[in-house]
Amino acid sequence: MNDRLDPIPFVDLKRQCAEIRSEIDDALQRTLDGGVFASNQAVARFEDEFARYCGAHYCVAVNSGTSALHLAMIVSRVQAGDEVITTPFSFIATSWAISYVGARPVFVDIDLRTCNLDVEQIARVISPKTRAILPVHLYGQMADLEPMRELCAKHGLALIEDAAQAHGAEYKGLRAGSYGDLGCFSFYPTKNLGAFGESGAITTNDEKLAARLRSLRDHAQIEKYRHEEIGFNYRMDELQGAILGVKLRYLDSWNAARSEIAKFYTRKLTKTTLMVPLEASGRKHVWHLYVIRWPQRDRLRDALSKNGIGTGLHYPIPLHFQPAYRFLGYKPGDFPVAEKLANECLSLPMFPGLEPTELERICDAVASVTRQR
Repeated sequence: MNDRLDPIPFVDLKRQCAEIRSEIDDALQRTLDGGVFASNQAVARFEDEFARYCGAHYCVAVNSGTSALHLAMIVSRVQAGDEVITTPFSFIATSWAISYVGARPVFVDIDLRTCNLDVEQIARVISPKTRAILPVHLYGQMADLEPMRELCAKHGLALIEDAAQAHGAEYKGLRAGSYGDLGCFSFYPTKNLGAFGESGAITTNDEKLAARLRSLRDHAQIEKYRHEEIGFNYRMDELQGAILGVKLRYLDSWNAARSEIAKFYTRKLTKTTLMVPLEASGRKHVWHLYVIRWPQRDRLRDALSKNGIGTGLHYPIPLHFQPAYRFLGYKPGDFPVAEKLANECLSLPMFPGLEPTELERICDAVASVTRQR
């Protein structure tokens, strides 16, 4: 590491916390004074506010994004032996939820520029066993949902948005979580809207789905000590609800800051030999991650590390190569775009509060390795 310069972390949550520390302290103090720490007023208030923010009728808060996806599978009536079409290029929780209900993930390759599901390939894998399409709004940009919704309507399928990285993202004027039958969010601390621990939520416009989700997250109680089906302890705790209620007020400004950072990166790095990310027409990208591509990714990452610059890999092992999914029978070459990106992708530092001098230093370090020859 260069001893003369301070390190630049991949994510720095301390800067964000410092910005809103007094408001967080007040919210936590009110919760402590209230003496109720399971789902209560702060969680209910956040649910109402986040539903309005997303443009959805209902929000059901849960304890993680993985739990959100799991419950979405259940209320969509995905069962053992069914199939769900999704991406091989995501965090594995997307597919875990399918496996939790005994269904089979059916992968479709991704678009080279947006890294989201290639909609042109979905129709060819729909079968009599297909019950849902599960796109991931990867890196903060929504997938191309309109043709997916048309396919769902034609074949009687559920459309479930994995919006874990897309808080505030838009597609044709609609926000993530309001377009599909269900939207699943993670509030993991590093997300655009992050808790101080694990939390998640499901959005929907269907009142009956919302009611069942609320029951399932609380041991499937329709009334105290009465359980009509197998339920789960998936509730969001009150402290996280209070924290998220404060942070939601800042989400748009934080997303705007991320957008400015992305513009800076793109302007500075376009003339290098690497591939910069694309914001597709009709989308509002919220830049959860800024992911560049370069065939010698590992060499670039090592060079940045030596200069004290943190980076991330999202995602170096496609899901069809994971040992846990070896039984699906996929082989190298089945999803060439996902496999290519897994070998080339590198995430640069991205968080509100990055200083212009830090951004210049990052771009200079990247350009010194990837400059035109």
